[in-house]
Amino acid sequence: MGWQRVFGGQVIGQSLVAATRTVEGRGVHSLHGYFMRPGDPEVPILYQVERIRDGRSFTTRRVVAIQHGKAIFSMSASFQVDEDGLDHQIDLPEGLPMPEDLPSEQEFKERVIDGAPENVRRYWQRERPIERRPVDLRHYLTREKLDPYQYVWVRTTGPLPPDRESHACVLAYASDLTLLDTSLFPHGTSVFDKTIQTASLDHAMWFHRPFKADEWLLYAQDSPWTGGARGFSRGLIYTREGVLVASVAQEGLIRPIDPAKA
Repeated sequence: MGWQRVFGGQVIGQSLVAATRTVEGRGVHSLHGYFMRPGDPEVPILYQVERIRDGRSFTTRRVVAIQHGKAIFSMSASFQVDEDGLDHQIDLPEGLPMPEDLPSEQEFKERVIDGAPENVRRYWQRERPIERRPVDLRHYLTREKLDPYQYVWVRTTGPLPPDRESHACVLAYASDLTLLDTSLFPHGTSVFDKTIQTASLDHAMWFHRPFKADEWLLYAQDSPWTGGARGFSRGLIYTREGVLVASVAQEGLIRPIDPAKA
């Protein structure tokens, strides 16, 4: 797509796969990662896992993703045995359309692809493993300055294995989609804008309940703050029945660049 770097969600998801393969009988409940260098899409990524702790209830792993002999990403992940306890959640926003009421990706492509810039066309024409159905399409069609809120239905384009770990790793991959863009809404721009440099800086995720990533999940996002060449965004992920299954927080780089160098 002209960005010449590995998608951050791929490194997050694969790091979690690597950590999960060293843990038995416990599901991931949180991960915290930092992006240090852009990933090179032309070479493999080596994932090194360090066994930090194996306790009675919690297990901790540290993962470093390496290319060209240097770390490009580091992540700590914590796993927990299933336990009962106090229980509450913030409810799903009311009145949002269900995914069946929204245009499919194919319908969206047919609507906007001809008038879109070349890099946007290349992005939407590529086959991807996650289907998205945004509740509001204005961000893709106009330069209008919007409130920093976004709601997107997501699911895999095909069935996943039944194990809980696969669904967690796939959702970790998908959690990096659209999140940085939410911090750009109030500025009438997007990650496709060639006058700004954008990249994920750090990423945190908490898993609350088991879920199926090959069934529709609502990704409710907001961006409380942007400044200092950084944008901060948050996300809550719900099932279509309104069960909160995961939460996400991320800071991303938003740096103006010289248009002559774009």
